[in-house]
Amino acid sequence: MAKSALIKSSIAKKYWMALTGLFLCLFLAGHLAGNLQLIFGTSLQFNEYALFMTSNPAVKLLSYVTYISIIFHAIDGILLTIQNKKARPIAYAKNNPAKNSSFSSRNMAVLGTVIMVFIATHMVNFWAKMHFDKNMPIMTKSIETQPGVLQDFYVGTQTGQYYPVEQVEVGIHTDKHDHEPKQFIIKNRTELFFSQADVKTADLYKDLHKLTFGFFKDSKYGLWFTIGYVLAMLALGFHLWHGFASAFQSLGLNNPKFNAGIKFFGKAFSVIVSVLFAIIPLYIHFSK
Repeated sequence: MAKSALIKSSIAKKYWMALTGLFLCLFLAGHLAGNLQLIFGTSLQFNEYALFMTSNPAVKLLSYVTYISIIFHAIDGILLTIQNKKARPIAYAKNNPAKNSSFSSRNMAVLGTVIMVFIATHMVNFWAKMHFDKNMPIMTKSIETQPGVLQDFYVGTQTGQYYPVEQVEVGIHTDKHDHEPKQFIIKNRTELFFSQADVKTADLYKDLHKLTFGFFKDSKYGLWFTIGYVLAMLALGFHLWHGFASAFQSLGLNNPKFNAGIKFFGKAFSVIVSVLFAIIPLYIHFSK
């Protein structure tokens, strides 16, 4: 077996590839459970999930582990594929790839590259905007304050915190004489202060739910974003189809008693996860 460019020991490489792959499967399951709230939950529930995922110290630590795992798993897999091809520059005279191996196993590097490109664009469109975009929307909720009368409120992260939008200033106004001062002011993107006393009263939710729906329902590019996401999930499904069972084999956990069960679970996992992920943008784009 060719040595990894990242880990010199081929045995260590094999274990690390398998372990990072299985860890990423756990990440996918958790991420899917959260994202399904876009279909089955409310905007508040999804934004609560987004806040938890970006502010909880333990989750943030796991996020860094996930980023490292993704980078290692992708780069090391691609470099290993290149090294294996260099080690065998001339193909066998008699070889029937379709008979000897599955489509997934023959194209793991290509599928992994597609997934890596998807992850990069996905993080630019959602993760980066969530963390760094000054124009990231703040969550509001329409509440019927009187029969037939709806009023918009900013929603605080503590239970029961609602602040009328018309009483909130977004950012510091340079001209204090062009309008009546409002009761509250938003600073640092999500922090709500009393405008007169300059005392913080609440933290507000970033509206990742609104951003996500706006992305896939965009009148110009929404359909293309949806198609691209679905195709990426197709690549993910094929990648998992071979990779899940292969990870157990690499770890030496294959056993005649359990092999059939592991393969069945791996294939079921690959189909269920990729299909459910793909359904989310389709639901968003075509929902009214």
